[in-house]
Amino acid sequence: MVPLPNSLSKLRQRIGRQRLLPGITVIGLVMLARALGLFQTMELRTLDTFLRWRPAEPKDERMLIVGIDEDDIQQVGTYPIPDEDMAKLLEALLKHNPRVVGIDLYRDLAVEPGHQKLANILATQPNIIGVEKIIGDPAVSPPADLPPEQVGFGDLPLDPDGFVRRAYLGSWPAATTPDPDRLRFSLSLRLAETYLAAEGLELENGIRDDNNMRFGDTEFFNLSPRAGGYARFDNAGWQFLINPRSGRAPFDIVSMVDVIEGRVNSDLIQDRIVIIGITTLSVKDLVNSAAIKSNNPGLINGVEMHTHITSQLVSTVLDNRPMVRIWADGWEYLLIILLGSFGLWLGYIVRHPARYILFIGITVLGIASVGLVVLWLGSWWVPVVPTLIMTLAISGLGLPSFYLYDQMLRSRIDERQQIIERTYDAIHNGPLQTLATLLQQKDDLTPAISNKLETLNQEIRAIYVGLLQESLPEEHQLQLGTKRIIDLRDPIKEVLHNVYTTTLERDFPGFASLKIHINDFQPLAIKGLSSDNKRALCRFLEEALCNVGKHAISPKRLTVLCITEDNDNVIRIEDNGQNDTFAQDSRGRGTQQAERLAKRLRGTFRREVGKTGTLCELRWPISGAGRYNLVKE
Repeated sequence: MVPLPNSLSKLRQRIGRQRLLPGITVIGLVMLARALGLFQTMELRTLDTFLRWRPAEPKDERMLIVGIDEDDIQQVGTYPIPDEDMAKLLEALLKHNPRVVGIDLYRDLAVEPGHQKLANILATQPNIIGVEKIIGDPAVSPPADLPPEQVGFGDLPLDPDGFVRRAYLGSWPAATTPDPDRLRFSLSLRLAETYLAAEGLELENGIRDDNNMRFGDTEFFNLSPRAGGYARFDNAGWQFLINPRSGRAPFDIVSMVDVIEGRVNSDLIQDRIVIIGITTLSVKDLVNSAAIKSNNPGLINGVEMHTHITSQLVSTVLDNRPMVRIWADGWEYLLIILLGSFGLWLGYIVRHPARYILFIGITVLGIASVGLVVLWLGSWWVPVVPTLIMTLAISGLGLPSFYLYDQMLRSRIDERQQIIERTYDAIHNGPLQTLATLLQQKDDLTPAISNKLETLNQEIRAIYVGLLQESLPEEHQLQLGTKRIIDLRDPIKEVLHNVYTTTLERDFPGFASLKIHINDFQPLAIKGLSSDNKRALCRFLEEALCNVGKHAISPKRLTVLCITEDNDNVIRIEDNGQNDTFAQDSRGRGTQQAERLAKRLRGTFRREVGKTGTLCELRWPISGAGRYNLVKE
């Protein structure tokens, strides 16, 4: 006989070892790709999406946007807005006592009429902040009548994809800018500084790092070029990640003409930060941002972006609203390693491809959900993209291994079964026939020799049963007595018929009197049913037949149906024998097992005992059968 391996599990262990090295390689490649910045764009877009998906926050009632819209321009009749109209707007605002007014409009040149009037207002009002441009060419100077401490620059840093996700606190200007050696502060920081000064909070150097900026106990840390999903960016100046206020209407917005004509409630202006800017598409003061919900997806007015940034600074100081928080590189790479190791472990312990795909799907959904939730609740930016890519890549390694394992295992089982069958056929047609002849002449033999020959006959047949049992994976075996091993992966009608024929071979008094056998074994709708439940169906049929053999008195007819009926799968066993007292009164273990099986399959079990026969029936639905997803086999 051909030598057989001790355990087919060695095959699976070998495949598992073969997956380990590629899996570790995938983890290493993902970490390298992240370090090189290959995932930067995807990570930044994911951050945008998560920021946009957050639930709406309450409106920030410290802020007011005065938008110059298309109707305002049409009413004024020209653009840029003349200095006279700007002066009227400032006067209308100032009489309601705003805490600070920011002008997000370049006013380096006079726009007559009314320039002198505007100049007088700018020169005499300490709570007006103008804007300049200091980064890139050409530079734009601030209004000449504003002192330097009332000027902030409006430049915003761009990511490689052209979107705005970072903001400046301060920066050194370009060499072509007037007074290039003087540190400049951003418009948003100047507005926040003026507003917070009324709260007794001054702009100071940091405590943890003297190079940082702070208000009171709130310290703003300079953004590292490798922060979060970034691999590199121009980190000139002092920068931070924008954490925009979520929701479709985070700030109050009024029009310029409504303010001038007194149609705006004083409560919207008093003690607020008011920012004046363009809110019409005809004047191109737009920035790209996918993190902020707007009527024009991906685009937002510059004045709205500056309002988000200013609101973020003030809310962080006064309300402890968190900035976007970044994990240290070491923790992010540790997370990638842990999730990669989890994927490898999952591929080793989960044997069924469908379950593996389900677990991978749950893992992917879980990673994305956790990334969104921790950003929403704690403002933490975690590395979602590399962990997702790594999980999917490792699952790509796992699925071919599963199919390879399944194909090789089936091939080995078929090969071993063929060897067993051929070997047994050879023994059966040779030595067992000789042995059978000797057993027929046992009257001529001594009792001792006859018993030994009978023992030898049983031992040879037991070898066949044992080898067949060893060739099948344990979860797919069903052993009936000591003679028959059934493969539960065979079609269910064959499996149940084998149970039927094997059980009727048993030496029970009820079977001896049977004259009529009525049976019908049809394909049942059991696709997706586990081996454990298939085994339970077989045991139910075996138990019901055994009850007929043991307890039915002189039955003449036995009906066994395994069919589909009225959208149900049905296994029905019925005899016409008289019943003993035990059978009529019994509600033993077999009945309890049948009831549990029916409940598991979301079906019903029925047992009717009469004087002229017994009916046992298990019925469960073809469709809507819970987690088994039953469809026609």
